[in-house]
Amino acid sequence: MKKDFSGDIAAVNQIPIISQILDVVCRTTNMGFAAIARVTEDRWITCSSLDHTNFGLKPGDELEVETTLCHEVRLKQEAVFIDNVAKDEKYKEHHTPKIYGLQSYASYPIFRKNGEFFGTLCAIDSKPFEINTPEVRGMFKLFSDLISFHLDMVEGLNSQTERLKEEQEMADLRDQFIAILGHDLKNPIATMRMSSDILLKMSKDELTQRHAALIKSTSYRMQGLIENILDFARGKLGDGLLLDKESSNGSLENIIGQVVNEIKNNAPEREINLEIDLKDEVYCDRNRIAQLLSNLLSNANHHGDPKAPVEVKAFTNGETFELSVSNKGEKISETAMKHLFEPFYRESSDSNKKGLGLGLFIASEIAKAHDGELLVCSSNKETIFTLQIPITEEK
Repeated sequence: MKKDFSGDIAAVNQIPIISQILDVVCRTTNMGFAAIARVTEDRWITCSSLDHTNFGLKPGDELEVETTLCHEVRLKQEAVFIDNVAKDEKYKEHHTPKIYGLQSYASYPIFRKNGEFFGTLCAIDSKPFEINTPEVRGMFKLFSDLISFHLDMVEGLNSQTERLKEEQEMADLRDQFIAILGHDLKNPIATMRMSSDILLKMSKDELTQRHAALIKSTSYRMQGLIENILDFARGKLGDGLLLDKESSNGSLENIIGQVVNEIKNNAPEREINLEIDLKDEVYCDRNRIAQLLSNLLSNANHHGDPKAPVEVKAFTNGETFELSVSNKGEKISETAMKHLFEPFYRESSDSNKKGLGLGLFIASEIAKAHDGELLVCSSNKETIFTLQIPITEEK
């Protein structure tokens, strides 16, 4: 099967100055036909041409490569210039001038930037013309180099266009992905939670009550996982985490208490102690702070000593708002500490733990979005995660 060179033909004709180059070649040499040819071991293909002699070659037309002098240019990688075939000792008996009725001929090799032979810039006529001069040779070299340069530019442009197309397709997929997470998955979970609430209120059967409570707690966990994935998708593929900041300590204090109560309801066997002392107004997105706290509490609940309480402290010191979650349990390994806030990271020993490994990553992103940081300190006695953010808006 023959190789398709339509891409090379299109690339040559994408060069904006190609028609001017061929016109200048014909005007300078007085020859009636000029062309750019793609030349390989077994093919000679017209890429672009200017024909004042009715030679009859259009883009895509081919000649038998062995019948052309361009074949020899490719083999020797040297230009050929003939003023008058009839008086040229080397070419007067050559088969190419006899086949095509040529008297003057010029062919200059075109090399790609990587050194690959592409083809030739050539010109022919049935009349003899003085073309084997330094000026004409220099012109052909200049034009060949220009063609090579523009071929690389066209290739780069086409590559960028293709990448932009792929990025647009990825953006469309991103939007669909976020839409599914934000709507199609949340709605069934809301329905599941509502149904579990109805069962909890209407049924007095102990088994039904227990399973309805399990369904409700699972729905909260599923919602948390979806929120984390949604934020990850927005952060990595979209516009980053969105914040709605305002100063309101009362609502911040209430929502912190609400998150702690939700975790207590979902894990009634876990003791959680809360200490709040907010003396200063905190400029923040309280819903994001609640999300961060929920992730940290979920992490403490899953990894901490189930017999020891989890301590939650929230306070201000005039400049900074600090929110910490501490739990007893095993020390976080040095390896895990290096990757703790990376997305989807979990130690191999945690393969039986629940979650996608996004909770701490999202928490750290929330801290960064508030111009703060999320710190961690772990020992054999306890592990403490601490959020620190400025309490006022940066000017």
